[in-house]
Amino acid sequence: MRKIIVTGAAGLVGQNLVARLKSRADIELIGIDKHAENSRLFREIHPSVQLMEADLSQAGPWQECFAGADTVVVNQAQIGGLQYGEFESNNILATRNILDAASKHDVGYFIGISSSVVNSQASDFYTRSKTLQEAIYAESAIPHVILRPTLMFGWFDRKHLGWLRRFMDRVPLFPIPGNGQFIRQPLYVGDFVSIIVSSIMSRKTGTFDISGLEQISYDDLIRTIHDVVKPKARIVHIPYRLFWILLWLYARLDRNPPFTTKQLEALVIPETFPVTDWPAQFTVTPTPLRDALAHTFLDPEHSPITLSF
Repeated sequence: MRKIIVTGAAGLVGQNLVARLKSRADIELIGIDKHAENSRLFREIHPSVQLMEADLSQAGPWQECFAGADTVVVNQAQIGGLQYGEFESNNILATRNILDAASKHDVGYFIGISSSVVNSQASDFYTRSKTLQEAIYAESAIPHVILRPTLMFGWFDRKHLGWLRRFMDRVPLFPIPGNGQFIRQPLYVGDFVSIIVSSIMSRKTGTFDISGLEQISYDDLIRTIHDVVKPKARIVHIPYRLFWILLWLYARLDRNPPFTTKQLEALVIPETFPVTDWPAQFTVTPTPLRDALAHTFLDPEHSPITLSF
């Protein structure tokens, strides 16, 4: 029996990873998450899995659950927000505390979930904090692998493509900033979970860029989602500056907006990320993008489940 701890267990990657591993008789899973509403959903979806609600940036009883653990998946993340303190707390302080607890209890291996943004030209709170987080991973004496995924989507996606898909059902017009010809490399979370599971079993070490294998413009990506789900919204293009102003105004009304001006600025940067042969490196068969979008948005059991921000 291998005891595996998953931080950020109630989020996108955590929920999908637990869904993949929870039926295995040779694995004991313990999840940790601080989001009360998503933790409640986690217990409904995975009633057989233990979940601790805890703020990992603070010392607490959660540290003792690392005793006897085989592997830690360091997966908690602050992705959006308007205050740098939130990113520092969740991406930096929490990571230090997790690895301190793992070291104290002689955990033999961890998987550090980083991000492709460490290779990005973007300069925002998320990029800055994830770059510092990866440095913390690299300094650890515990054997580990660092995974740098690009933008992910899949079951339980509360932000990014999941939010955009739901937005298509709420508005008559779906806006795309500018001409929409900025390249994206979306990564299906089901494939990323397969990479994590492969790492757990093989104890692979090193740093790996896990980019979506298919490059697609943002405009074509939105149109593909639109074609798969067939919502009521009609796609329209609006000037970038107008889009930015609308996001800025929205942030004055919502303390936790799903999409910020900083994320828009990062979205339109003309860049691509390294495409490595992760299917061969981790013995994973990649899912074609359109098939992955259909699986994400048309699955009758999991597609209706929406996590909270």
